[in-house]
Amino acid sequence: MLQGIVESLTGKKEDIEEGHRNKIKGKVVLMKKNVLDFNDLSASVLDRVHELVGQKVSLHLVSIYKFENNIAENNKLKGKVGKAAYLEKWITTIASLTPPEDTSYNVNFDWEEEIGVPGAFIIKNYHHSEFYLKTLTLENVPGHGPVHFICNSWVYPADKYKTDRVFFTNKTYLPNETPAPLIPYREEELMILRGDGNGLLQEWDRVYDYAYYNDLGDPDNGQDLARPVLGGSSEYPYPRRGRTGRPPTKTDPNSESRIPVLMSLNIYVPRDERFGHLKLSDFLGYGLKSIFQFLLPEFKDLCDSISNEFDSFEDALEIYEGGLKLPDGPLLKSVYDNIPLELLKDLLPVDGEGLFKFPMPNVIQEDKSAWRTDEEFTREMLAGVNPVIISRLQEFPPRSNLDPKVYGDQTSTITSNHIKNRLDGLTIDEAIKNNRIFILNHHDSLMPYLRRINATTTKTYASRTLLFLQNDGRLKPLAIELSLPHPDGDQFGAVSKVYTPAEDGIEGSVWQLAKAYMVVNDAGIHQLISHWLNTHAVIEPFVIATNRQLSVMHPIYKLLHPHFRETMNINAVARQILINGGGLLEATVFPGKYSLELSSVIYKDWVFPDQALPVDLVKRGMAVEDSNSPHGLRLLIEDYPYAVDGLEIWSAIKTWVKDYCNFYYTSDEKVQADTELQSWWKDLREKGHGDKKSEPWWPQMQTRKELIDSCTIIIWVASALHAAVNFGQYPYGGYMPNRPTVSRQFMPEPGSSEYDELKINPDKVFLRTITARLQTLIGIALIELLSRHSSDEIYLGKRDTPEWTTDVQPLEAFDKFGKKLGEIEERIVEMNNDEKWKNRVGPVNIPYTLLYPTSEAGLTGKGIPNSTSI
Repeated sequence: MLQGIVESLTGKKEDIEEGHRNKIKGKVVLMKKNVLDFNDLSASVLDRVHELVGQKVSLHLVSIYKFENNIAENNKLKGKVGKAAYLEKWITTIASLTPPEDTSYNVNFDWEEEIGVPGAFIIKNYHHSEFYLKTLTLENVPGHGPVHFICNSWVYPADKYKTDRVFFTNKTYLPNETPAPLIPYREEELMILRGDGNGLLQEWDRVYDYAYYNDLGDPDNGQDLARPVLGGSSEYPYPRRGRTGRPPTKTDPNSESRIPVLMSLNIYVPRDERFGHLKLSDFLGYGLKSIFQFLLPEFKDLCDSISNEFDSFEDALEIYEGGLKLPDGPLLKSVYDNIPLELLKDLLPVDGEGLFKFPMPNVIQEDKSAWRTDEEFTREMLAGVNPVIISRLQEFPPRSNLDPKVYGDQTSTITSNHIKNRLDGLTIDEAIKNNRIFILNHHDSLMPYLRRINATTTKTYASRTLLFLQNDGRLKPLAIELSLPHPDGDQFGAVSKVYTPAEDGIEGSVWQLAKAYMVVNDAGIHQLISHWLNTHAVIEPFVIATNRQLSVMHPIYKLLHPHFRETMNINAVARQILINGGGLLEATVFPGKYSLELSSVIYKDWVFPDQALPVDLVKRGMAVEDSNSPHGLRLLIEDYPYAVDGLEIWSAIKTWVKDYCNFYYTSDEKVQADTELQSWWKDLREKGHGDKKSEPWWPQMQTRKELIDSCTIIIWVASALHAAVNFGQYPYGGYMPNRPTVSRQFMPEPGSSEYDELKINPDKVFLRTITARLQTLIGIALIELLSRHSSDEIYLGKRDTPEWTTDVQPLEAFDKFGKKLGEIEERIVEMNNDEKWKNRVGPVNIPYTLLYPTSEAGLTGKGIPNSTSI
């Protein structure tokens, strides 16, 4: 019947074939909305009705050589626009309801000699609903051959737009090399993307704009949920996030109102920045909502019914081995009622008998107690989930950089007597001179906030941990210093105690607690700084600036765009449910309500050039410059897996970026003359990282070297650095005793009842000190979700389409980059199997694979996605 309707509207088959002569044949690949959105299945029907009444999808080719007569924009003539062509057989082409699947449509353009070679096309969607336009391919343009348009964009109904949607070919142009007929389209598109800075942004808006982090608090629901505005002040500087345009709160005009959590995770980001795959979108959407809305009350009921404490390590293992029975009741029913059955299997570790059960974390898969050894404790500083903090000690005792006028004397109280007998016969001076003493320092970052943090239910310390590099390349702990603010006031300095390694008796139990307090510090700093601030937050301004100032035809846009995939979306979800006041992060890490405020204070020390891995390693004293060594550096701990693998990845990225940039920029003068590039860098510095705009360390973007170095840093941070600090979260932190995030009581003092109990039942005291059952269940449910790779992930060295540029030399350089990453994968496997490298596997027998470039979907503990997308 539908075929008959089509023929009645468009003519008989013979007439159609006759009309296809002198045509340019094209193929459009798109994904219909109804394939992706089961909430709008009516879209399919309505779109077919619109087709029947002539409301179709039209495409117009735009000439790269010819101008429209008498049509000028800003005194610039626009390229000539060809006749309309329409997507064919929309009615009879039935898209699969098994998501996600592309649908192809033919489109036939009249060959118009005055158009010549097209450089762009205009598309108008007169249907009811939007669709995701992937590509347009013209089979054979006379005198030219095939032409590819890589679109990858949502196209909404035409009435949602003030101007036509324009897509350009995959040809790359610097601004001053752009064919004149395309220049007005190029400039107009960037103006649309920048927006005008006003109004509430809607899902079809394509505006990339900046805002402060002023949407974390919810003062209208009580002052306990109010949070300071981060960004725009010297007290609380911060990178910018994407603007949504929501109105201010009633209570505080400087704070932006929030979407109620129970309503939606649908926070505005430009639609093309949304999660592009149904499974990933639902996984994060349903998964995070289920933890917050449904599992949080379920966990609370569970902990209330059976005790909020783990009584033994065997008890703690039950959540992996035996499972925990969720309590019956309306809340449990809500879990099942509100989450589709198919997703329930992936999102909630609930078996057929209603037992809540998590996957066994790698750290305890082979040995349930190896994580407690001093060797594993120190190894994870080099090869765990937070290997970016450790530094070389250059003076003894360690000094503080805190202002002594405010915080008094914060010099370490670790003395020579604490460590002198553990230096393998060296004096302290000799050990320092020979680069044998290292430190994990969480003192200065935490001390200013410790008094306020400990006024809540948390009871924790600021820590310094000294380590000694042994002849076999392993570290051993020398001492842990735990410090509290002076009870009489900050100006009187710190009150500190020093603990040294012990294996047996009460001293051994105290030492295990001292390590736990240090790890609590490290887990919080990891989540807030190493992970959130230094990857997610600092990259978002680059995403925004790139889309505001660089055309899709610009070579640097094409270079960087894959590394921004879904970053704005995951950050928006984080603001809504993870890092917000009262959110999941505050509920699970020790700084609590001060978490993001603390990250703002630490952002004061963020320096863009220092994010380069070689610069970071030298700054931390973990490497020295050496022109005779690979990568120009010599590692002072040769067996430092993060640095060894990281330098290989860094070098591969830099070589690729250098080959790419040097193809388009043959001189420094070309960098200086690139108007879009200069606007991009200015926008990024003065707006995106506006609180840092006066810093002298910003590259001036006047040379090819500055361009190459900057792009290498951006790609490194968005891909490899994020992978190194994210995908090990569940393998190491899924077992909370190994990576506790909260401490709830101070170290037992001799003579106290707690100290006596420590003698009798040290495991019980340990578990009463670290994260409680409720926080443990919430925390590991969260990190399990965020440690997974999606099935549509695109990894470093890969692209979603092979036709992303027409230029042969960059394509060859990219292929070389991919092959180099393959060689690095083989080398990582080889080193992990070499017993010479003791830090790559360790007592828990977890090979270091966090910088292994590729991965399968799921909870793998390896793989470098192109972007910070989870």
